[in-house]
Amino acid sequence: MDYTLAHPQTVEISRLKRILTSPWTICTIGALFYMYEYFLRIAPGVMTQSLRESFQVDATQLGVLSAFYYWAYTPMQLPVGVLFDHFGPRRLLTLACLVCVAGTVLFGMTHLLSVAQAGRFLIGFGSAFAYVGVLKLATIWLPADRFALIAGLTSALGGLGAIFGESGMTVLTEKLGWRVTMFILALLGVFLSYVIWAIVRDKPRKYIHPRIGQAMDKVLHAETKSLKTELASMSFGLLGLISKSQMWFVGAVGCLLYLPSSVFAELWAKPYFEARGFSANNAAFAVDLIFLGFIVGGPLIGGLSDKIHRRRMPMFWGAVGATATICAIFYIPTLSQPAIFTLLFIFGIFYGAQVIVFAAGREIAPHRLAGTAIATTNMFVMIGGMVLQPFIGSLLDKHWLMTNGSSLYGIKVYTLADYNYAILSIPICLFAAAIFALLIKETGCRLKSI
Repeated sequence: MDYTLAHPQTVEISRLKRILTSPWTICTIGALFYMYEYFLRIAPGVMTQSLRESFQVDATQLGVLSAFYYWAYTPMQLPVGVLFDHFGPRRLLTLACLVCVAGTVLFGMTHLLSVAQAGRFLIGFGSAFAYVGVLKLATIWLPADRFALIAGLTSALGGLGAIFGESGMTVLTEKLGWRVTMFILALLGVFLSYVIWAIVRDKPRKYIHPRIGQAMDKVLHAETKSLKTELASMSFGLLGLISKSQMWFVGAVGCLLYLPSSVFAELWAKPYFEARGFSANNAAFAVDLIFLGFIVGGPLIGGLSDKIHRRRMPMFWGAVGATATICAIFYIPTLSQPAIFTLLFIFGIFYGAQVIVFAAGREIAPHRLAGTAIATTNMFVMIGGMVLQPFIGSLLDKHWLMTNGSSLYGIKVYTLADYNYAILSIPICLFAAAIFALLIKETGCRLKSI
């Protein structure tokens, strides 16, 4: 008997190595990067007042500053899948996390608005690799029947990242200031980059479950096309998809139904609730409830859609329900805070119907373009943050000027009336999502064969 194998310390080290290099651990590390980028995504919404004071900006400029994230993130959704196929997740995820760190350092240290915008752009660029990277790891390391599970768990981790980030950064910003908070996030990113590089691998090894072996041999040893050829193929596929009116309708529903997250919860919700008289902690809790509702509603409504084999009507009723609840929250002034909290959670559940658009986008496209269809749908979804974050800021400034609003130390003070005027665009967009949902042809949850 080999003594080294029987030695307890050697056995424990071997067991730890197996745990750290297991498929689920590797996919979890990728999902943690997605959770981390969500911290960075929502940071301006937590630090709204501090950022306005530090950079001497109004609501329009703050919206533009925050939207620089989406200006990098959105167009990068199309090529990242091809890049992962050619360069592998380990290098790209490590580099993407370091790019997020660089952007966070720039954003947190500068006193120049232009440099802060560059920092947000870098954060968005690096973050664009997070979600697709997790799905890529799932295709390499897990059996096919676990793909949907890891996708759902990753989305839930993103929501949890938003919840913990909102509450945690609110406390840190109040106690340490927003710049120190960003520095802490940068250090967290450095550590996460090291963990990704140390643990994530591009290829399975002999300890991987046998069900993966044969399939992965075909994938890993298949003849690969050049990156130029793959990008050209993706471009032709994209042109074919965007020529379809149904893809535009699905994209519109996805974009408009995601506005409660990309525009309201991520940036304007916290200052809105503070203008409504909430404390900073209660305002952060209100935002948490939106994300928590989405975590519940996405899998719930998505599962219902699969069960009844319908895409159009769940999206329609989700949009209608979201419109009704957000109108009640915004425009019934007598609601108590507990009632608002309850409605915010219900609101999150309703707009969770947004997750169905990815299935619908995949089903209206030929099977060979399934990946491009999902990427295109996600690009449409993210356009809302690009456009509406600065647009709502401009409406705030417009109403402030119309009503001769007040200032404090040269910083505009926005009232509840200002916010009510600006955020009217959100229920209008949600109602428009319901209209677009009715224009989508029912797929019956069936994939096209060609």
